Amino acid sequence: MKTKNDLTLVLVTTEIVPFSKVGGLADVMGALPDELEKLGARVSIFTPLYSSIDRAAFGIAPVERCGPLAADVAGAAERFRLYSCLKPGTGVKTYFVENDRFYAREGIYTVPETGKAFPDEAERTIFFNRAVIAAMKALDMRPDVVHCNDFHSGLIPAYLALEEAGGERFSRTATVFSIHNLAYQGLFGRDFLDKAGLDRALFAPMGPFEFWGRVNVMKAAIHYSGVVSTVSKTYAEEIMSCEEFGCGLEGVLRARAGDLVGILNGIDMDAWDPSTDELIPKRFTPDRLAGKGECRTELLRAFALPPRSAGPVIGMVSRLVDQKGFDILAEAFEGIMALGVRLVVLGTGQEKYHELYWGLAKKYPKQFGLKLEFNNRIAHLIEAGSDYFLMPSRYEPCGLNQMYSLRYGTIPIVRATGGLLDTIAEISDGGAEGNGFTFAEYSADALLGAVRRAAAFYADKAALRTVRRRIMLEDHSWRRSAEEYLAMYERARSLAGMGLTK
Repeated sequence: MKTKNDLTLVLVTTEIVPFSKVGGLADVMGALPDELEKLGARVSIFTPLYSSIDRAAFGIAPVERCGPLAADVAGAAERFRLYSCLKPGTGVKTYFVENDRFYAREGIYTVPETGKAFPDEAERTIFFNRAVIAAMKALDMRPDVVHCNDFHSGLIPAYLALEEAGGERFSRTATVFSIHNLAYQGLFGRDFLDKAGLDRALFAPMGPFEFWGRVNVMKAAIHYSGVVSTVSKTYAEEIMSCEEFGCGLEGVLRARAGDLVGILNGIDMDAWDPSTDELIPKRFTPDRLAGKGECRTELLRAFALPPRSAGPVIGMVSRLVDQKGFDILAEAFEGIMALGVRLVVLGTGQEKYHELYWGLAKKYPKQFGLKLEFNNRIAHLIEAGSDYFLMPSRYEPCGLNQMYSLRYGTIPIVRATGGLLDTIAEISDGGAEGNGFTFAEYSADALLGAVRRAAAFYADKAALRTVRRRIMLEDHSWRRSAEEYLAMYERARSLAGMGLTK
């Protein structure tokens, strides 16, 4: 029997750092394969070759031994070529699916001008899933585990179970499906099954693909995968609990409760390291914190706020959307400003919040700074120069910024949900315990209460320094997470070996 360090893994993703990025999936897929490789696994990645990817810069070249390949979409053979390179700084082989019809355009998931999904999203989804299976065959792969991510690769578990189960090549291959964003499920009309080459019987009421009269790719992925995972233990429990978290799939997830695993994401401990960070004006360490004060001064200057004040600086780097708590923050805003704090926010999002918070910036010009953009240098400066980092999320599957903040000695103020609950505990006993301030109820009053406790704690400078030093030493590396992924892969293989997968 193979050991955890002898597994052959195929990871399938529609975005991956440093090649392509829209959201957190790209960061996970950019970091996890590297750590799996360090632990001894043999890892290959499949992803689309978007027109935005610089082939020359990454040394991406055709896989000559494969030649032109084809994937069936709506009864027609859609041709593609396979390209590859080694992921920068690693030995991880990354394969790219090239097809002009679907990928020679701007945007990854949506039309840039409108923000709406591409009109051929169904065909793109079917093509990519079929293409990956065709590519694995052409490369003579017999992986132990195929790990799919979000609905864009969610057809692969179904295809392997329904079309390849009787074959020798994938007979011992286990499938894992990871949910990074449950809100995007891949909902299509019933003709999707015809285009996908699947039996219409699968659309029967309560069937694996049927969801309130529409096809749901994520539901099918949950049904057919050997093991299902998501990005924190608490979020795994939450998405089974009610429609608010489960987005209508809570019953399907409860049916797979025994095979649902929550694994907290890690962070890149090298990219987010205040002792080496080249994006901040002054570096610092747990034992030498003076640089954090200089970062604070530069942060206030960047947001045109007065450099001197008795109160703490609270930072946010976030999309300005309902999910991230900007509704309750607006309700609590006047009370928060009354505490004498200064707040800086970086991000973009819903237009209603752009207008609302621009108005608040004009109302509180000496306390509130707002930048409606994404700027990586400013993001690092906020983590380094803030005293607190605020995340009042309605829900948060994992969250990364709270872990970045800990790395920089910036104390998180978070709503106790999902990965935030798994990583942040209330400071108590004069700072001897805990690493942040939390609130449970999703309300302006609860948020204000947490900020009030944080503002009061800020007055105790000795306790503040103690907490800062301690939280900077916490381990939130990908190594720990990768070990849990390997255990999950082995579990999936065991289930496949016993014939217990779908």
